[in-house]
Amino acid sequence: MTDSKAINLVMLVDDNDTDNFISKRIIEITKFANEVEVKNSGKKALDYLRENENDVNKVPNLIFLDINMPIVDGFVFLYEFEKFNDNLKDKCKVIILSSSDNKRDIDKIVNNNYVIKFITKPLTEHALSEIKLASI
Repeated sequence: MTDSKAINLVMLVDDNDTDNFISKRIIEITKFANEVEVKNSGKKALDYLRENENDVNKVPNLIFLDINMPIVDGFVFLYEFEKFNDNLKDKCKVIILSSSDNKRDIDKIVNNNYVIKFITKPLTEHALSEIKLASI
């Protein structure tokens, strides 16, 4: 990716450490974002957002969110995300990054007001290029 306008902060929310490692490496190699925050559960991601919701430097520009996680899955995360202040919700865009092919789940989650895109795992350079082109 040759675009010099890197996104400041991206958060990966996935309980699969291998998927997080691959996604983080792709983001780093392509220089898609200046910083990557990795959370291996929806609860840890929500805690991070609660702790930093008033710090514009620590609020991610993009969250790559898995659907299928134990305890706090993608649906619960989005339900809780709706409770954050408008400044955080306006800055933070959510992209679903999932291996789920359950059409009902996909339809339900992409109709959420805060979800801007659905990407099937693994994250690729091509997918990141499409996100950049969409000026997200």
